Amino acid sequence: MSTSRTGEDYINSLRDGRAVYINGERLDNHVDHPAFRNAIRTVAGLYDYQAANPETMSFRSPGNGREVSFAWQIPTTPELLKKRAEGHLAVARQTGGWLGRSPDHVPSALVGMMAGIEVLEEYDSKRAAALKAYYEWARDNDVAMTYTIVNPQGDRSKDVGEQGNKYHSLCVIDEDAEGITVRGAKMLGTSATLAQECFVGVQNPLKPGDEDYALSFAIPMGAKGVRTLSRRSYEAAASSEFDYPLATRFDENDALVFFDDVKVPWERVFIYKRPDLVNSLFHKTAAEALMNLQSQARLTVKLQFLLGVARRVTETTGVINFPPIQDILGKLAAQAMAVEGAFRSLANDPTRRGDVYVPKASRVYSATSIGQELYPLFVNEIRGLVGGGVIMLPSSVEDFANPEMSAMIEATQRSGATTPLGRVKLMKLAWDALGSEFGSRHTQYEMFYSGPPFVQHMRCFGNYDWNASTSMVDGILDSIQLPAKA
Repeated sequence: MSTSRTGEDYINSLRDGRAVYINGERLDNHVDHPAFRNAIRTVAGLYDYQAANPETMSFRSPGNGREVSFAWQIPTTPELLKKRAEGHLAVARQTGGWLGRSPDHVPSALVGMMAGIEVLEEYDSKRAAALKAYYEWARDNDVAMTYTIVNPQGDRSKDVGEQGNKYHSLCVIDEDAEGITVRGAKMLGTSATLAQECFVGVQNPLKPGDEDYALSFAIPMGAKGVRTLSRRSYEAAASSEFDYPLATRFDENDALVFFDDVKVPWERVFIYKRPDLVNSLFHKTAAEALMNLQSQARLTVKLQFLLGVARRVTETTGVINFPPIQDILGKLAAQAMAVEGAFRSLANDPTRRGDVYVPKASRVYSATSIGQELYPLFVNEIRGLVGGGVIMLPSSVEDFANPEMSAMIEATQRSGATTPLGRVKLMKLAWDALGSEFGSRHTQYEMFYSGPPFVQHMRCFGNYDWNASTSMVDGILDSIQLPAKA
């Protein structure tokens, strides 16, 4: 098979009879449900974009000769890493950076694991072989994936096995010659409703005695016993595309994934009862590095999108030529360019891991740490620029159909740069990006994207080249001598 996957292929792959729960009911067909249908079609559009641009967006899989996403390609040369970075940017630009779990994200994690497969091979060659075979299968079929790698919060003062219910978090309950049986929950299943397969792992710290929770495997979202408990759908809550132009397109959803005595075959089990290895699967392979190449591409594009909103708003309100406004816009532009520079350093100053070129850990942690802290400040600056313009808006697009209401809108939504309709459309877009449920979720998402900020700061501390800095200081200190006695 040589053709690239299409959007129609992708949509049909999600009709797998899975159990999705939302708003008090189990859905029989989540693909066409108002809570998910538009986001699913957005992802389908990304596959169609890939099919239409094979030179930059795909490569021929060595397994079956099919054109599959560039995200599955192992970067064995510096040029392939740069191609990968440009591919991530191209995907992000199709959605303005608003789709975090686009189809190029989780494949990046698996590619990074392949770059560090020796981490598993050193402990169990069968588990390592299972992971390698799974990667090749997922690559050859260009599978749409999500992952759940965090345990439910629960009582954070207690360990994973002390929550009052052993199955509060996913753990193993049985094993036999065919595989293992698991029960419990994982989060955050971002894009779980948009994915065919779920990669399961653990990012939470585990200790000896937590062996039953120390698991990594992959499972189809439609597998027996897998249940997806969705959060509120911002897409379904949006009254119209006009009023919520982002939420109606890009609500990738988040979900708690329950495993109700799910059987996982051994060929899909990658780590089993090894608390010392579950974190290593991400941090000691190149998974984290390549995942964050994608996430930093998305953040770069997202900030550029928000800058565009800020510029258009200040043009529309007639303040673009005020020096204090240009000062703020210039500061935001500098910050956006700094984030882009950090992203480009990941691809242009790589390190070599065996035969694979990957971003340096120090640059990855620097970029993610800065992004987590910057995003809410960036959004807040733009909120200051838009002021009350995003509050005093028509209640809905239906107001324009009422002549009396339309006349009031025409009289009050004035601008020297656009029509009253154009002003309302822009301010609706700005509110969806900054203050709606959709926009607020994105602020929270970016603030904790890589975990608590202090964790990223500690990783920066551990990976920075302190000797390069302190040696300069020591050189000056060593050159300073007490004056000779007369």
